[in-house]
Amino acid sequence: MSGFLRPALLTIGLIMIASLAPRPASAVTIDDLYQSRTIVTGQGEENRQIGFRDCLDRVLVRVSGDQRLPKKPEMLALRDKAGDFIDTFRYHDRLEGIPIHDEQGTHDRPHDLICLYKPATVDKLLEQLGSRPWLGERPTLTVFLTVEQGARHFLLGADEERGETMRASFANATDPLLMHVVFPNAAQLAELDGKGLRIDDMARLDLLAKQAGGAQALAGSIVWSDKELGWIADWRLAGHGKTYRWQVRGVSFDEAFRAAIGGAAQILSGNGKP
Repeated sequence: MSGFLRPALLTIGLIMIASLAPRPASAVTIDDLYQSRTIVTGQGEENRQIGFRDCLDRVLVRVSGDQRLPKKPEMLALRDKAGDFIDTFRYHDRLEGIPIHDEQGTHDRPHDLICLYKPATVDKLLEQLGSRPWLGERPTLTVFLTVEQGARHFLLGADEERGETMRASFANATDPLLMHVVFPNAAQLAELDGKGLRIDDMARLDLLAKQAGGAQALAGSIVWSDKELGWIADWRLAGHGKTYRWQVRGVSFDEAFRAAIGGAAQILSGNGKP
């Protein structure tokens, strides 16, 4: 997997193009699954060890889909040995191609730290934590989302100009879990208003999701709250014969979308309610 090596706007555009293409499911390769990345400053040992600990959390969640693992008390001891579990690692300068300027050196340039793991190592850790790998295809989700911020109220569609930044944010949220999302176009949303979207049963939305190129629906709403100093996000997903609901409050929309994808992965991987 390539690092984020170009200016931010170009990167976001490329992610959006790749992530919004219709893909009912995404095949997961072992090489892609058993790796993780984080951002560190420079290549010094102190920051490397911090990065190793973060990558351990990330790969365990990536492989299993279980968002609860980093909060388990057993993780404290495992993080102290995080470097021992890595097969290989490498760096990628996030400012590649941009000359060092002023007093800046390589020690304070941001780098992607990419850690690769042997499947047997990660699988054993998951077993110790009472979890297991989530293998096979990961379904593409069609997002049905209402957005409310004061007088502004809209459905987030594939061609909604007001939602460009949100679509990019959603796409960014999918990468750590190897998930993908698509959005319905204006014609597919025409029969849905905000109220209808909230009360529609998931079976109906799952049918609409397939028309948009996804495998099933992820439905939700985000409402700005001055009291909470952030968004209140409610999410719904059907899985294992029932509809799951979860909420986050007082968050940025980036965090709201990470909670949406993380919750969906939690459900689809068989790890229960977010």
